[in-house]
Amino acid sequence: MTTFTCPKGHPSTTGDFCDTCGAKIGGTAAFSPGAAAAAPPASPGGDPCPNCGTPRAGAGRFCEDCGFDHSTGRVPTLAQPPVAPPAAGSWTATVFADREYFEANAIEGVDFPELTTERTVTLPPPQVRIGRRSASKGTDPEIDLADADPGVSHSHALLTLSVDGVWLVSDLGSTNGTWLNDEPKPLTAGQTRGVGDGDRVHVGAWTTITLHAPAG
Repeated sequence: MTTFTCPKGHPSTTGDFCDTCGAKIGGTAAFSPGAAAAAPPASPGGDPCPNCGTPRAGAGRFCEDCGFDHSTGRVPTLAQPPVAPPAAGSWTATVFADREYFEANAIEGVDFPELTTERTVTLPPPQVRIGRRSASKGTDPEIDLADADPGVSHSHALLTLSVDGVWLVSDLGSTNGTWLNDEPKPLTAGQTRGVGDGDRVHVGAWTTITLHAPAG
């Protein structure tokens, strides 16, 4: 309640004349002892974040420090990008007697076999040797053609899986050469070429090795 002080020192509830002695009041109002105290200054921030304690900035939904969502009560998590699963299975190769290759690169005195079989072999990294098994020469290739093709050298060719995941084929100085697909000339000794799914490597008198990538 606002009170006024008259010239004689009486407190008055009216501001024109003292309601105690009737003296004219011309001064300013005085605050009564029961006047409400001034409110304390507001804190610089809002309620603290339940997750990290940082003061909330106004009515913002997310904590500026940790990202806490005040509407859901949780800290959002970033979705991890999907990781591609590794390719199932392994590289394989089909090994068979190829009459078309035989006729295009006929070796004198060698006849195409009457009975032929086709087999599929796994290509174990990092290297797969192609040749003829021989105890005396110490050769034991992963793709052994000793009983199949007389035109294959003991150490004929080499398949190597590079660090980039690409298979490379190289000729090891074979007698009858290593050929790729329908190319007119064979690889030179030591020459390396990249090969992929469906590529054909021709060795010996009639053998064709077709590469197959893992399924899926």
